[in-house]
Parts: sequence; structure tokens; C-alpha cells
Amino acid sequence: MVEHIDLVNWSRAQFALTAMYHWVFVPLTLGLAYIMAFMETIYVRTGDEEWKRITKFWQTLFGVNFAIGVATGLILEFEFGTNWSNYSWFVGDIFGAPLAIEGIMAFFMESTFIAIMFFGWNKVSKKFHLLSTWLVALGANLSALWILVANAWMQYPAGMHFNPDTARNEMHNFWEVLFSPVAINKFLHTITSGYVLAAVFVIGISAWFLLKGRHILMAKRSIVIASVFGLISALYLAFTGDGSAYQVAQKQPMKLAAMEGLYEGRNAAGLVVVGVLAPDKEVDNEKDPFIFKVEIPKMLSFLGYRNSEAFVPGIKDIINGGYTFVDKDGNEQIALSAEEKIKRGKIAIQALADYRNASDIGNKEEKLQQKALLDENFKYFGYGYLNNPKSIVPNVPLTFYSFRIMVGLGFLFIAFFVVILVLVMREKLTQYRWILWISVFLIPFAYIASQAGWIVAEVGRQPWVIQDILPTVAAVSRIDAGAVQVTFVLFSIIFTLLLIAEIKIMLKQIKIGPKEGGE
Repeated sequence: MVEHIDLVNWSRAQFALTAMYHWVFVPLTLGLAYIMAFMETIYVRTGDEEWKRITKFWQTLFGVNFAIGVATGLILEFEFGTNWSNYSWFVGDIFGAPLAIEGIMAFFMESTFIAIMFFGWNKVSKKFHLLSTWLVALGANLSALWILVANAWMQYPAGMHFNPDTARNEMHNFWEVLFSPVAINKFLHTITSGYVLAAVFVIGISAWFLLKGRHILMAKRSIVIASVFGLISALYLAFTGDGSAYQVAQKQPMKLAAMEGLYEGRNAAGLVVVGVLAPDKEVDNEKDPFIFKVEIPKMLSFLGYRNSEAFVPGIKDIINGGYTFVDKDGNEQIALSAEEKIKRGKIAIQALADYRNASDIGNKEEKLQQKALLDENFKYFGYGYLNNPKSIVPNVPLTFYSFRIMVGLGFLFIAFFVVILVLVMREKLTQYRWILWISVFLIPFAYIASQAGWIVAEVGRQPWVIQDILPTVAAVSRIDAGAVQVTFVLFSIIFTLLLIAEIKIMLKQIKIGPKEGGE
């Protein structure tokens, strides 16, 4: 048992490592592609060669980032087969579909037109080159769409049914998978966060040129495009963040409770703006969860349920059950305790085993009985692999603090874009060197905010790989934990070297700056 837990923990660590390194590169690609497309559009419409020179400079940085992002993304997909083969078997028919579409449609679109975008200057017409740049941007975001649809399905499984004859989940409605409310919000919120990061990146690099007194026109024009793009994106990011939080409240109440450090549910629950969690707080003790906190009264109830007086269940409530909630059909239900869900999950697992045994010996009546029992309890199937009700609680401090870092920096970026735009419009930006330095130093904070968002999304749903259906303990491959440890160390070294290489190449290209004459 200890060896299995080690395997699970190391497999989770390895996947988290790969995903977090991959997400260093992806957001910049998503946003910078559109910024480049806007710049090239202005070039084609005006014929101003300076815009061509600006576009080509940012394309160079895009290309470096794109190449390394592809390498880490491929490793991430391979890990589903090497480390999470039980998961891949259990839901491969569903999870594999969006990934296959991503490879066939989106990635091929990117890889085809990216060659024209980089090497087609002066070889194809201006309009066709511009079309290629826009298709690269569209392809990058379509690629994100299908990956995020797959991830959203893990958070909220929809459009599927379980086939006991194959012991696999199978897709019965592709459109429910694609257009589930969780998928829509996750896609819009995630790609918009990439736009914000790219805007901060472009403004920061351009501010550095202004501080050095180099490429002044390029820097000012880049800041105008990025600040407008960034402000619109940041405002929309806040809007989609509200939608995502609402979906979490409806579909993943334990994640919401962890995000808020809410152990005891209550009506008219307040939203914690800032707070420090008590390090010795546990589910089964009566200590105050906070050393101190500042909260907005009733705001959590309103944001989570669109009712300022609504009851928001806490961690203890979700474990113990007994509170009233509204199910997906709009009916009021009494929440079961985690212990009861575990019992029903074990009934479902046993019913599946008995069904398959009855099928082997040809007992049709027994098959029907066990199928009915399985269907009745399948929504608790994943709980059957758990033994301790408290195991459904994610890492509360990590989720709580990551959420506040993400939200706090998000509002900071809104204020930042507004200030930059005002100073640009008044032609006073270069008079405030301290603003320019802040612009440069905000770049890493954009990456921190982006990573914090993924920590909230993924750590907050633990212990589930697929919400309520498959926990991590049942999803891993049957391999030696030592092998995972070795590959974890190797990947750590490789990814770190790739990141260092990217930063060095990026810094070199930034120091060189845009080439004269757009060549």
C-alpha cells in the first residue's frame, strides 16, 4: 500500500512538473500570436514598413517560445499512456477525441501556416502572408480549445455513459462534451489569461527599449497595441473568472470551500479578500481557520449562487452531508455524506465485478440485476476506491493562497493597463521612468498569476482525476515508483535547461532588437 501511494505521489508530481513547465510557454503563444496579427494588419492596411519591422521582431520571440512549448506538450500527452494508463483505458474513448481533433485540425493548421509566416515574407503576397499569421493565431487558440475541453470534461464529466461490458466510459453526445458550461468558461478564461500575459510581456519589453533609448517608435507602437489588447482582455478575464467561480460552486463545491478556507458552511457567506490561514487547522478540530481575514459580507453566496442569502457548504458539510442543494435538473436534494458515497461507490464497483462474472457464465437475470445496481450507484463509482472520508479534501492552503494570488494580480493588471493607456494618450509615458521599470518587473508576475490559476484548477479538484468517477489512486499505471522518480529527475533537468535556453535566446534577441528596414 505504501509503495502504491509513493507511485501515485510521484506520478502526480511528474505530471504537475511537466504541465507547469508547459504552461510557461503556452500563454505567451496564445496572446502574442494575436498581437502580431493586429500589427501585421496595420502594416498591410497602411503600407508603413515600420509596422513590418515591429511584427517581425515579435514573431522572432514567438517562434522561440512556440518551439519549446511544442516539445513539452508532446511529453505531457505521452505521460497519459506511461503513467496514467488506467485513466487512459477507463475514459480513452472520450478524452482521446478532443486530443485527436487538436492534433488533426489545430496543430496541423499551426504547423502549416507558421512556415509561411516566418519564411514567406516577400515570397507570397502581403494579404496571403497576413492570412497565414491570422491562421497561426487561430490554430494556436483552437489547439487550446480542444485541450481545455478535455480538461473541463475531467472537472465535469458530461455526454458519456459507462459500458459495463468493456468497463469503459464511452461518449454518447459529443456536443455535450464540447459545449458543457464548464468547458466554455474554462476555455474563455484560460485563453484570456494568456492574452493578458502576452500584453504584459510586450509592454515590459517595449518599456525596456524606452529605458535604453532604443527603437523608440517601435516600443511606443507596441505599447499602444498591447495596452489596448491587454485592458480588453483583463476586463473580460474578470468576467469569465466570475463565470468559472459560479461553475465551481455548482459542480465542485469542495473546490470552492478550499478556495475560501470555508470549513463551516453558512448562509450569506462572505468572500475573503485577504487572510492568513491557521497552520494547525484540521477538519476534525474546532480551531478558527483564520489567524485574520478581511471579507466582503454576503459576496460568496451571491457569486456562487446568485443569491446573497444562499447557503454555501463548507468542508465539514460536504464530508458530513445533510445540507440541501439543487441538482442539475433543478430539484432539491439532501447531500449524502462522504462515508455514504464511499459505501455506494463500493457497491457500484462490486456490481460491476458481479455483472462481468454473470456475463462470463451466461446468467442473464443476474446480469440485469447487477446492471441496475451499477446504474443506480455509478455516480459514486470513484468514491469506492477511497477509504477515508477526509481524503476528499484537497490541499486547502495551496488552493486558498493560489486563488488570491491569481485574483489579486488580475486586478493589478487591469489598473496597470489603464495607467499605461492614460500615459500613452497624454504622451507622458517616457516621463515616468519608474512606471517603465514597473512594466519590466511585472513580466514574471504575469507568469505567476497564470501558474496560480492552474494550481487552483488542478489542486482544488484533488483527489479526483475525473470528478467523482475516478480518483488518482485508481488512475495510475502499474509501474515501479522508482522508474517515475528517475524520469521526474530527468524531466526536471531537461525542462529547466530548456527554460534557461529559452530565456537566454529571448534576452539575446531582445538585446539585438528589431532589424533595420524590416529585413
